[in-house]
Amino acid sequence: MKKDIDFHPVTGVKLAIAKEEKPTGTEWAVYIINLNLIELKTVMVTSRGYGELNGENKKTSTLRHLIEELGPQAVAKVEPIDPAVFSLTNEFWVSYFIMDQIFDKKFIFTSGSFDPGFLKFIPEIGLEGILHA
Repeated sequence: MKKDIDFHPVTGVKLAIAKEEKPTGTEWAVYIINLNLIELKTVMVTSRGYGELNGENKKTSTLRHLIEELGPQAVAKVEPIDPAVFSLTNEFWVSYFIMDQIFDKKFIFTSGSFDPGFLKFIPEIGLEGILHA
C-alpha cells in the first residue's frame, strides 16, 4: 500500500515548460532536468490540466510518460504542450528511483504562471520558459 512506501524528498530535479522558435512557428514543450550527479531510473511523469475556462470546469486528459534512464546532469523532453491549456492549472507528478529508493514530487504550474513577464532563459536547455524547482 502507498502508506507503506517510504518516499524521499526530491532534490536536484526541475521541470521546465519552454518555447522553441522553429520555421513552422513557436513550439512549447515540457522538459525534466536532472541536476544530480547520479542517474535517475524509471522516471514516471504523469500530467494533467484542470481549472475553469470560460466559466466552465475543464479537465485535460491524463498523460503518462516513462523515461527509463535520465543520466546525471541530463535533460529529457517529456511532451509537447499546447498554449491553449496555459489558462488551466497544469500538474506534473514525477516519480523516479535512485538505486532502490523511490522519490516523488508534484510540480504545479498555476494558470498565472505563463505570464510573459515570468519567462526567463533556462541555461540547462538553452531556451526561454518557466522553471519549477
